[in-house]
Amino acid sequence: MSASPTTVASLAAMKARGERIAVLTCYDATFARLLDEAGVEVMLVGDSLGMVLQGHPTTVPVTLDQMVYHTACVTRGSSRALVVADLPFMSYATPERALESASRLMQEGGAQMVKLEGGEPYLDTVRQLVAQGAPVCAHLGLQPQSVNQLGGYRFQGRDHASAERIRHDALAMQDAGASLLVLECVPQALAGEIARTLTIPVIGIGAGAECDGQVLVLQDMLGLNPGRAPRFSRDFTVAGGSVRGAVDAYVVAVREGSFPSAPEIAY
Repeated sequence: MSASPTTVASLAAMKARGERIAVLTCYDATFARLLDEAGVEVMLVGDSLGMVLQGHPTTVPVTLDQMVYHTACVTRGSSRALVVADLPFMSYATPERALESASRLMQEGGAQMVKLEGGEPYLDTVRQLVAQGAPVCAHLGLQPQSVNQLGGYRFQGRDHASAERIRHDALAMQDAGASLLVLECVPQALAGEIARTLTIPVIGIGAGAECDGQVLVLQDMLGLNPGRAPRFSRDFTVAGGSVRGAVDAYVVAVREGSFPSAPEIAY
């Protein structure tokens, strides 16, 4: 683990060296300090806070003001990890609105990168964000903000047509200037193929063990999910024995490639 701050360039260098990238969601300064000390490369201020902190059934109700607030909390506790903030539902409906939203997350919240869900319809948005100096993380596969359209949290890319669409969108997002890609709930073979094809790092969640890194929702990783935990998750407090131990165990497991293991790979 390097003591130097994580940057877009250092993440790309990790991929080139074949070093796996450890990512966790984070929503406050206390956990930000803990994750930073444990060596997590990327902290994702996810709109998942709508579910794990606010108690909503989806991420849709989360507002931009709330994302700015939590991003600022995280950046105050972080000195080394790269902080990525989600653009919440409808905050990037047009390129102009995306620029305004990203400006707030980066200027007021201190984020170093913004993340958006979706493929081809958002290529121009990504180009304009990058042109203005805002690094972008793309998010393909299961897109939680579209849960009402999808009819639930369902695995994506299991048929030929949807797999081809994800492949196409992944390459298109890279070409548009995205610096990072999250693949959620897609088959391991598809995720691995995309990770090997792209030059930018690919971070998986429920996408098997062949990505360049892994991300989990912090509360899932700590076994704090009040409902049924996602199949692709793991309660790292079992191995770690404490909150700090769980984070350390997660980072080691991602680094050495022992997470996700076969039981945690759905497809």
